[in-house]
Amino acid sequence: MSTLRNALATAAAALSLAACGPQGPEPQEPTQNPSGAVADAAQDAVNRGSTGQLDPLFDKASREFNVPADLLKAISFTETRWNMVRGEEEFPGMAPAFGVMALRGAELERGAALAKVSPDAVRNDAEANIRAGAALLSAYADELKVDRADLGAWAPAAVRLSGITHTDAQAEHVHKGVYATLRSGVVAEGADGKVTASIMPTPVEAKFAAPSLHAMAAGPDYANSIWRPSPNYNARPATPGIKMIVIHTCEGSYSSCWSWLVNTASGVSAHYVVNESGSEISQLVAEVDRGWHVGATYDKSLNGGMEPDLQGLSVNHFAVGIEHGGFASQTSFPAGQIDASAALSCDIARDRGIPRDQYHIVAHGKLQPASRTDPGPNWPWSTYLSKINTACGTSTTGLVIDSNQANNDTSMGYIQVSANWTSSSNVAGYYGSGYYVAPTQAISDPAVFWFNMPAAGTKTIDAWWTAATDRSTTAPFIITNTSGTNLATVSVNQQINGGKWNTLGTWSFPAGWNKVQVSRWTGSGYQVVADAIRVR
Repeated sequence: MSTLRNALATAAAALSLAACGPQGPEPQEPTQNPSGAVADAAQDAVNRGSTGQLDPLFDKASREFNVPADLLKAISFTETRWNMVRGEEEFPGMAPAFGVMALRGAELERGAALAKVSPDAVRNDAEANIRAGAALLSAYADELKVDRADLGAWAPAAVRLSGITHTDAQAEHVHKGVYATLRSGVVAEGADGKVTASIMPTPVEAKFAAPSLHAMAAGPDYANSIWRPSPNYNARPATPGIKMIVIHTCEGSYSSCWSWLVNTASGVSAHYVVNESGSEISQLVAEVDRGWHVGATYDKSLNGGMEPDLQGLSVNHFAVGIEHGGFASQTSFPAGQIDASAALSCDIARDRGIPRDQYHIVAHGKLQPASRTDPGPNWPWSTYLSKINTACGTSTTGLVIDSNQANNDTSMGYIQVSANWTSSSNVAGYYGSGYYVAPTQAISDPAVFWFNMPAAGTKTIDAWWTAATDRSTTAPFIITNTSGTNLATVSVNQQINGGKWNTLGTWSFPAGWNKVQVSRWTGSGYQVVADAIRVR
């Protein structure tokens, strides 16, 4: 497991971790911890196109272009959390961002020329991307006559590199993003204990106009938001009312996102934007109004056949859009951002009577797959929906373990399958983003849903599958406790009751790792499906 830490807390945390004992059977996939997401992303960035850690790449570019290494790192952290992002378009007129420095369009081309590398290298290679960013920053420093020995004086150059034009957003970006990171410091430590990227705390202030001190009103619908009204909206039609929440990623940082969405020239908007840490949410459009965040009409076939009455309508007619600072290609999302977004979604769903399920709180990319992918394959849908229900005081949903490992909190539950199981989304009605399927066969090759019980207790187990005529009518679910004792085998007919939770039964489980196995060993000639289980 990798970790991301405040630099000053590193030593104390290391001592604490040394006292931790065994945590139960080893998962097949490494435990995911949102707090370690940045370290994993940084390592992933290094693994693509470069060798070694990120820190040496920043240091090398710093020396080559005479720019402060920590400033480069802080800009990169603010923009991408040290993810090697792959460009996706979210807003027309805003070029996709690439690499750990989030370079875009003409800026990327100029940076490549200054660094004497190809634009393609800047898009795909971490070292080339950092060098291009450093070269640009150096060029801006020359143009702005920055005193290179004064770290605070680099702020205008950092603002220019961001491409943000909105005055308040520039101030927010440089003071609350880049220079706040320099002051707090951050350390990303890999699983092997090596530091992938780091910034030690520096008491420095940006020499740039401070954020506006005028009173910031709360959003008209969500008290925990800042009201930054966008001109880009119109009235919703009288019907069908508000039916869905659409989840987006900005394909950029929070400040650049909301500043673009309040720009008249952009012609786009969303109702809300959640920042990367979850510490701030902006409301841009009142929920009763029609934001401009999805460029597609509703196709029920993309959403499990749900809400057929909406077929052919503009999604913007009936949806509330939530943007998130970040990228569809990032490897994971910060826990604070997921928590804040879940609380917001709960508030919207509760006030508007929207069902809190995967068919009514949906991905932008799911509804507009021809041209959008956000929020990406690593958005933690299962965790997110559970947190929404918890925020709404209806946590009876329990622990859901999905067939997509990215949706799982693997410290609590995870799935384990062999290569003989096929990942699929061919049949509608699946939970999350797809399911596993395998042919029946007299062989011990189950899909295993592991779940951790912090203390002994009695739990009800539900299962979700997609139904089709080629499914087994006797698909075996084997419930086994942490001692290896089989508590029951429940056979289900997977030709019916698809697309919903089906109760398998209630059993007493000891503390530790218990499991539910979907067995292939039943009548031949069929398929068995492992989609998701719920422990409640």
